[in-house]
Amino acid sequence: HKTQTTVALDFGRITLAPDLVLLLFGTPGQTRFDFMWEILSQGVLGYVLLIDSTEPTSLPEAAEILAAFRRLADVPFVVALNRAAEVAPEYKALVREQLDLADAVPVVACEATDRESVKAVLLTLLTAVAARLERALAVPA
Repeated sequence: HKTQTTVALDFGRITLAPDLVLLLFGTPGQTRFDFMWEILSQGVLGYVLLIDSTEPTSLPEAAEILAAFRRLADVPFVVALNRAAEVAPEYKALVREQLDLADAVPVVACEATDRESVKAVLLTLLTAVAARLERALAVPA
């Protein structure tokens, strides 16, 4: 439970299995921190775009951030709508339209302060990353 805003970088580590560790890096969404986005995109396997579903300016800001990350890393991602117990179909459609999302990109409701909710978002991302890796391994070189 954070009481302050991220001003540079958050870091977390989750051990999923003895030989499988998930490293989590969080960066502020303000464009003045875009130099961090480039650094964090190196070697990334996937990312979560977290949007405040209660703030009307979040979608245009998210569109800018997503455009930057799409240029930096062609990897799976999940759009997580924070402060939303569930996502109304109309809002999900608006998010998809505003962010120009393919149907395959998961858009999920979440509560960033709720452990189970965050776990569900991360599992959604891990599933997408695993599917991408399986497809890559199945393609003959």
